[in-house]
Amino acid sequence: MEFFQSLFSNVGVFNYGLPKIGVIDILDIAIVAYVIYKIIFWIKETRAWTLFKGILFILLFALVAMVLHLNTITWILSNAISVGIIAVVVVFQPELRKALEQLGKTRHIFDILDLSASTNIGGMSEKAVDEVVRACEKMSAVKTGALILIEREVPLGDLERTGISIDAVVTNQLLVNIFEKNTPLHDGAVIIKNNRVAAATCFLPLTDSNDVSKDLGTRHRAGIGASEVSDADVVIVSEETGAISLARGGVLYRRLTPETLKSMLYQETKIKKRHSIKNIKIWKGWKNNE
Repeated sequence: MEFFQSLFSNVGVFNYGLPKIGVIDILDIAIVAYVIYKIIFWIKETRAWTLFKGILFILLFALVAMVLHLNTITWILSNAISVGIIAVVVVFQPELRKALEQLGKTRHIFDILDLSASTNIGGMSEKAVDEVVRACEKMSAVKTGALILIEREVPLGDLERTGISIDAVVTNQLLVNIFEKNTPLHDGAVIIKNNRVAAATCFLPLTDSNDVSKDLGTRHRAGIGASEVSDADVVIVSEETGAISLARGGVLYRRLTPETLKSMLYQETKIKKRHSIKNIKIWKGWKNNE
């Protein structure tokens, strides 16, 4: 103990008093710890983890070079730091974009100000859901491939601009006709928003996940990819088997019956409706108290 006391006294540790920690300080530390935990958790689930380990190796190498006084290597690494931040942004660009998209999809206190509700919950009414399910049932029976995006809260404007604008009421006849083989609009995805077919022949990003089954084609990989970058429900009809699938949040639910598909889409619609009605009640209560 005397050795440690003399060691600490030599470095001047005992010359400083212990700082006072209050509730705000504990809250500050807890928030920073939570943010660091979420960042590490997010990095470990993406390809950024391998890149991150590479950066740690370079930093460790720089530390060894400083300890061993390797002046040339130290000079090179110190000058590389000036452009290192820009390089990190470029290298991690896909992961940073995905992280910001995930952050934007989380619910905040600002959801209270969301007054959109009533019959067009999440961009789909129950009648529109029935039309989509009926169309999928018809296309499944004759093995007509289809890819349908149902916009929820995250706008799909970027994907919509890649296709041909339609702006028509959702009907099963229209959807079946769009995906009919050898027609001009059958290749690509259909985007539905606000109970209307907004666009057709839209191009979707393919998923980068390695967990996707090898027997799935481009249509399914595009559906999963679109559900990863947005909160859209993506309905997929296989051209090979006629099986109906639903991609949601990067997860693919395969071989659904029309009844199961309808139930899942209804469930999402009811959740949006209850959430919006709750927001309206909170908003009205706040206005009344004001």
